[in-house]
Amino acid sequence: MTAYLIRRLIQAVVVLFGVSIIVFILLHLLPGGPARAVLGPRANKVQILAFEREYGLLKPLPVQYLVWVNQLLHGNLGFSYKQNQTVDALLGENIPRTAVLVGVATLLALALAVPLGIYQAVRRNRPDDYVLTGASFLFYSMPTFFLGIILIIVFSDLLPILPSNGPQSTQSLWLQLPNLVLPIATLCLVTLALFSRYMRSSMLENMVQDYVRTARAKGVSSRGVLFRHVLRNALIPIVTLIGLSLPGILSGALVTESLFNYPGMGLLFWTAAQNQDYPVLLGTTMVVGVAVVVGSLLADILYAVVDPRVRYA
Repeated sequence: MTAYLIRRLIQAVVVLFGVSIIVFILLHLLPGGPARAVLGPRANKVQILAFEREYGLLKPLPVQYLVWVNQLLHGNLGFSYKQNQTVDALLGENIPRTAVLVGVATLLALALAVPLGIYQAVRRNRPDDYVLTGASFLFYSMPTFFLGIILIIVFSDLLPILPSNGPQSTQSLWLQLPNLVLPIATLCLVTLALFSRYMRSSMLENMVQDYVRTARAKGVSSRGVLFRHVLRNALIPIVTLIGLSLPGILSGALVTESLFNYPGMGLLFWTAAQNQDYPVLLGTTMVVGVAVVVGSLLADILYAVVDPRVRYA
């Protein structure tokens, strides 16, 4: 397993290297260059030249890239001239809030999707299965912003029982639990629909395998076959899906945070896009790239936990 992990870590480094090159190129493809993007359209040539000289933008691009990578490795993601703060300080304030939103929504979706998928597989082609399948298709196909608006209309306007905005103060998020309900529900319902469909399909696929018939022939009860044999095999695609769906969950968090004015990394990115705060945009993109690579690596490691038959060679 050690050799496998080393290979996967090398692959992760290569992917991150590619992401860093793309982010660096995007920075230099900005209209008028990075200096014009930062200083604005009213900056004159003298100001632009002084800015480029101060920040080393007159050096060859390979040299600039190496300097930039060195800054990244030391935790320096740049400086936001719009907010007069370093990008790493801004992300340090907002990433924990996004982690709470995405983490709770994903764990809640998994906790509901696994039993829901099992129930649908056992009750396949029956009225309750059709109803749950229709609901899953509805939530899966519904845009995140549209679902969030519906929840706001129903639970904040028609039934004013929940606030329509996320937590705003700097105190603990858990002290503002009512403000977390709608943002988490919006992200959870979309993710739940995706996970439950995969869980149902995986359960149905494993329930017709030869080892299931053998277990039943040996006298194992239906419940024993379902939970001792079928479930662990059916969870393998879900583990893969968690790693692959992380980018989609994070993009859904961006929309959700913007909709509910939730002060996280998604809202920071949205605000930076509106204000043309390019250092924040590129720093956030780099952090998301790292999160996706790490999530994919963790999904590979979890294979052996879910299925002991998996051997890393």
